Amino acid sequence: MADDLPDDLLPDDGATAEGWALVRAAQDGDTHAFGQLFDRYHDTVFRFVLFRLGDRPAAEDLTQETFVRAFRRITSVSYQGRDIGAWFVTIARNLVLDHVKSSRYRLESSTAEVSDVAPSSIRPSPEAEVIAGATHAELLRCVAKLGDDQQECIALRFLQGLSVAETAEIMGRNEGAVKALQHRAVRRLAQLLPEGLR
Repeated sequence: MADDLPDDLLPDDGATAEGWALVRAAQDGDTHAFGQLFDRYHDTVFRFVLFRLGDRPAAEDLTQETFVRAFRRITSVSYQGRDIGAWFVTIARNLVLDHVKSSRYRLESSTAEVSDVAPSSIRPSPEAEVIAGATHAELLRCVAKLGDDQQECIALRFLQGLSVAETAEIMGRNEGAVKALQHRAVRRLAQLLPEGLR
């Protein structure tokens, strides 16, 4: 499988190499490989869409549409030096933008719904859950006061854990612009957060 990967994809790029190997298999008609891509990136795409829309049913629909479009276009994607997950998030981002434009939907985050996608393996005490929930709610309230670009940058960098390069690709900006946008967003969040949460 590693033989059909680009020369500049190093073996220690394990997850990236595995993802692109699955892409190659899917491009050769292996639907099981595409199913593995779906399993691997579904949660990432869903969390991104849910954060942007704050509407679980719409997020589920747009996540499914993301993978339908990706399946149709899988033969057109080629290695760009990044994990294939960035390509899926880019498709999702475009669908979210189309959705917002078409329905004049206001971008708001629902604290309860964003919390629902957190890993279930870690269960804090009820007291810790209440404190974390209040902190999370306040943080999301402050993030919602940022501009759309700053919200998206924060979501991609910190909620999705994407690199600056991946964020730049998805947002259609250069890496310097993303770093500046992130810096301004974090500084603005620091101003918006109550004293005890800074």
